[in-house]
Amino acid sequence: MIARIAEHCFWLGRYLERAESTARVLQMTGQLALDAEIPPEQCWMPALAIFGERDTFAARHGARAEADGEDVQQFLTWDEDNASSLVSTLLAARNNARTIREVVSRECWEVTNELYLWLVGEAGRAEYTHSRFGFYQHIRRMVQLCLGLFRSTMLHDTPLDFIWLGVLLERVGQTARLLDVHHHVFSRVGPGHRVVETALWLSLLRACSGFEPFMKSYSGKVTGDAVAAFLLFEARFPRSVRYCLESSHRYLRQLCPPGTQGQPGQESLARIAPLLERLRPEELAAPGATVHALLTHVVEETAALCELISREYFGTPMTPVTQAMAR
Repeated sequence: MIARIAEHCFWLGRYLERAESTARVLQMTGQLALDAEIPPEQCWMPALAIFGERDTFAARHGARAEADGEDVQQFLTWDEDNASSLVSTLLAARNNARTIREVVSRECWEVTNELYLWLVGEAGRAEYTHSRFGFYQHIRRMVQLCLGLFRSTMLHDTPLDFIWLGVLLERVGQTARLLDVHHHVFSRVGPGHRVVETALWLSLLRACSGFEPFMKSYSGKVTGDAVAAFLLFEARFPRSVRYCLESSHRYLRQLCPPGTQGQPGQESLARIAPLLERLRPEELAAPGATVHALLTHVVEETAALCELISREYFGTPMTPVTQAMAR
């Protein structure tokens, strides 16, 4: 498998996962804005911060514009100059899939192409106007369909390994940033009505598709610490930081089996090992340890790992656009 094809596979996985995450965050934030009694800026600021676009948005719309949910959704959905917007992300996914049509299955290409054409066509615009919840739900389901088709219609060999490595590493960054931003914002809201506090933490779980798994694993009071521990350390939940890093580690070992010499991937394996070692509940019990510090470390190390994979396997450093995607 040549490096160029591997790179397109890796970024196809990342772009699809980014699109699903963006749609999910916007969908759940819209629901939170309707249900929770908190200021609008505390609802919509996290959506911008998660994708690293708060400063860019403020420069275009003003510092107080983040209180306007419509402007935030327009920016994260339709802005073609925003590399994190849905239209930009799905265009990039489509272009990567089209470039490697001989590698991905026909079904995967058709779903990716159909989703982008729906988004930029009259049907997508009409659904966005008519039902914002339904609009984001459609994007989520189509991406989930495509990810499922990868598993069921492609050979389980190197191209699929790179696709899922991209999916998992993108998911690590998304979960870590989402948890970091929301944990910080919700903790600052201060004590209030018990029902409102519970609704805030449950909205975070829903933004990570973790509501039902959490409720099946925990009983009693829903707290910020319990939610953070679940999203960080739960090895059975496929969006937790631990699950995604352990799975990424397995894929990296498949691509570069132990004992091989002169094969790309050894530095990447060496980089991910200490990160996994640090990702333990005991890490938060240490004096001075905080959820924010651990999550910041995870985000920074994951970005560095993606940069290393790009150099080792693809032979080129990341471009400014792909670096923005790896933030």
